[in-house]
Amino acid sequence: MGLDRDSPSAVKVTATLSDGRTAERRLTVAPGGFDIQRINGLPPQQVKPEGEALLAKIAAESERKAKGWASRVESDDFAGGFSPPLKTYRVSGRFGGQRILNGQPMTPHFGADLAAPKGTPILAPAPGRICFAETGLHYEGGLTMIDHGQGLVTAYLHQSRLGVRPGQRVERGEVIGAVGMEGRATGPHLCWRMKWRDRHLDPTLLIGVQAPA
Repeated sequence: MGLDRDSPSAVKVTATLSDGRTAERRLTVAPGGFDIQRINGLPPQQVKPEGEALLAKIAAESERKAKGWASRVESDDFAGGFSPPLKTYRVSGRFGGQRILNGQPMTPHFGADLAAPKGTPILAPAPGRICFAETGLHYEGGLTMIDHGQGLVTAYLHQSRLGVRPGQRVERGEVIGAVGMEGRATGPHLCWRMKWRDRHLDPTLLIGVQAPA
């Protein structure tokens, strides 16, 4: 179960068993303590895009990405836990931070930024099926998404090269692409994102975590 970055401070969790019985638990959600990041020097069109053709391109890309996030493969490939998608990296931006781009407050950053040299291989952190793979996106550049089952989808942004195609199955440790700085980026890095059924999650929290037997 995952709670969104902007979850309320208290939630009720209900589990329904196969025989119809239910169990409930109320949880208190602690504040996340998110960073504030100021990034300057971005091209204006990457911060506040203008022009009919560009806005139409961005809208079309958003539609295609939404279909990738909506993937629902009936598997439990997430159950073995996740490994880091890069062998070596430096964390250059934590999940959930408020972004101020060229002085303009923007939506929170829903990924973990892992800085590494351009061309560094990106590895599938867990098994799954590729549900999106495109290059040349306005904000993301090269973007790949993996469905790990039951609506848990991870995304890999700013790639310089893709190594997979939609519908392909990948195993843990398989190369899916390469680090780049395509799209809205000021240096080579991988933005690693995760959603579970439309909830924004911090993917680094699942490194090494396995489902109970």
